[in-house]
Amino acid sequence: MAERPRVYSTAAIVLRSRKLGETDRVLTLYSANLGKVEAVAKGVRKAKSRLAGHVEPMTQATFQMAKGRSLDVVTQVETIESFQAVRDDLERLSRGLYACELVDKFTEPHAENFTLYRSLLDTLRRLASGDDIETPLRYYEMSLLAELGYQPELEACVRCRSRLAPVTNYWSASAGGVVCADCRSEEMAIRPISANAIKLLRLLLHGRWADVARVRIDGELASELERALSEYVRWVLERDVRSAAFIDTLRRKAGRQQPAFGAPPTA
Repeated sequence: MAERPRVYSTAAIVLRSRKLGETDRVLTLYSANLGKVEAVAKGVRKAKSRLAGHVEPMTQATFQMAKGRSLDVVTQVETIESFQAVRDDLERLSRGLYACELVDKFTEPHAENFTLYRSLLDTLRRLASGDDIETPLRYYEMSLLAELGYQPELEACVRCRSRLAPVTNYWSASAGGVVCADCRSEEMAIRPISANAIKLLRLLLHGRWADVARVRIDGELASELERALSEYVRWVLERDVRSAAFIDTLRRKAGRQQPAFGAPPTA
C-alpha cells in the first residue's frame, strides 16, 4: 500500500470511540480505501466542539486527517449518513453496534477491503429502512465470513465429506460446519440443525440480497440461523462479541424467546 500523504481525506464509518485525556477521543474507523484506522478527534468532548455530532458510532462521514507520530489527527469531518433512524430505536441500535463490532474484531489495521466497507454500509442502511432487522444481520455475518475466508461447510459433512441429505443434520462450529447423522459424536459440541436452516444458510452464502430479502424467516427457523451463525462467529474469533449481550438484554426485557446468542452447546 502506498504511503499516505501528510494530510489526506477518506470516507469512513465510525466503529467505536474511546476517551483520551480530558477532552479528546480516539476513533476507530473503517474506511473505504484504507481499511481500519485509528485517529484522534481533539477537543470533541468539549461542549462547543464542531466535531462532536459527526463522530458518533455508525456515522458515515468524510474525514480529513493529518498524519501524527503515533495516531493520525482528525482535522475536519462532514457527515454523509448519520443513520439517525438506527440510533433512535434500541433494537436497531443494538444490531448496528453488533455489525460495527464484527468488522472491528475481524479486521487488522490498514488492511484495505472495500467489499467489507460496502457490506457494513449496506447493512446499516437496511437496518435503518426495513421492518426486518434480523435477516440483514444474518446476511452480513455470512458475507463477512465468506469474504475473509471463514465460510462454513454447508454442502458436505465436515467429517466424512459425503453430500448432506435433506434431513436433520448437526451443526458444529468447532468442526467448521455441518456434520451428518452418521458422523455425529458425543465428544463434539453440536446441536441439531434442520434441512430448512441449511437451505437458508446456503442462500445467505451464495444468494444476492434481493433474493434473501424476499424470503420470510421467522420463529424457530430464525432462531436456528442466529444460533448457528453466532456460535460460528464466536468460534472463529475465539471470544465473545460484546454487543451481542446488548441484543440478548433487550430480548429478555421484552420477554421474548430465549436469547439466540446464548452459550454454545456442550459436548
